[in-house]
Amino acid sequence: MHTIKAAVCVEFGQPLVIQDVHLRAPEQGEVQVDLEAVAICHSDISYAEGGWGGSLPAVYGHEAAGRVGAVGPGVAGIAPGDAVVVTLIRACGHCPSCGAGKPTTCETPYDGDLGPLTLTDGGKLHQAMACGAFAEKVVVDQSQVVKIPDDMAMDTACLLSCGVITGVGAVVNAAGLRAGQDVVVIGAGGVGLNAIQGARIAGARRIVAVDMSEDKLDTAIDFGATDGVLATAEKPWRAAKKAIGRGADAVIVTVGAIPAYDQAPRYLAGGGRVIMVGMPHTGAASSYEPVNFAATGQGMIGSKMGDTVIRRDIPWMIDLYRQGRLKLDELISNRWRLEQINEAIADTKSGGARRNVILLK
Repeated sequence: MHTIKAAVCVEFGQPLVIQDVHLRAPEQGEVQVDLEAVAICHSDISYAEGGWGGSLPAVYGHEAAGRVGAVGPGVAGIAPGDAVVVTLIRACGHCPSCGAGKPTTCETPYDGDLGPLTLTDGGKLHQAMACGAFAEKVVVDQSQVVKIPDDMAMDTACLLSCGVITGVGAVVNAAGLRAGQDVVVIGAGGVGLNAIQGARIAGARRIVAVDMSEDKLDTAIDFGATDGVLATAEKPWRAAKKAIGRGADAVIVTVGAIPAYDQAPRYLAGGGRVIMVGMPHTGAASSYEPVNFAATGQGMIGSKMGDTVIRRDIPWMIDLYRQGRLKLDELISNRWRLEQINEAIADTKSGGARRNVILLK
């Protein structure tokens, strides 16, 4: 049993509390990772605000990197000292989804109330998203980690655990984009920039970024967008179609804003697909006319974590990064200490940050 520091959510909508908690040793098939960096994702913030409910007290955080400190029985291919990234993609390997090669939708439930974390008095402490990475150490299933090059910077590597694979994967895996096709990416934040990179890498002809901020649109061009459209313009889909010369083959919605979902189909060409990535709060709803989809052969597809197979896709993305074809370092807006996590969250909520990273070493 380790005593570690963690940022604990005690009450939804209130600042996280830095406190000592207990972390048990890894058991069958589990890995302990001594974390060095964890990025702040908007999903962590939505959970901490109570947007999706959940059990409290809880430790959030799921975009992390560090070194293996210990392994439990039955762990193969991972050893103490290995540099790894830690994801929330916990895959049993034998349910119908895992058997179909879709580990992001594994159907075997996990109860974070019964995970490796407890309060120092033995009370319940929820391990959110099967990770609980706003902490000095984590214990996770071996399916959740991927080895990375020993010399890769941890603050850069941790971004691969969620934001990068979600954005790139939404284009490459979920949309199945082919070279020469056209893409609209709604939202030029952390995930949106990676969707833009995914479209560039996949060989898109035109990549139109749509955002509320002109500064973010300028950044989107740096990451590979060919055109930028202000979402505040009247009927922005008209400007996007003018830039493309037609509708888009894929529209990637990377924000959880209902207006973005309401408007997304308007950007599509016939036969196009809306890829639903951004996650609104529970209860939020959009409405559509089904006849329009039926008449034009269009559709909407949900994409969780970019439909990623982590041991296939993360090494590929690291190789692209090392070739200079995938930007990672440029995604980091600022670096913070664990004690500054509430400031980092506030900065993330302001909308200007790409990714804020908490350094734990």
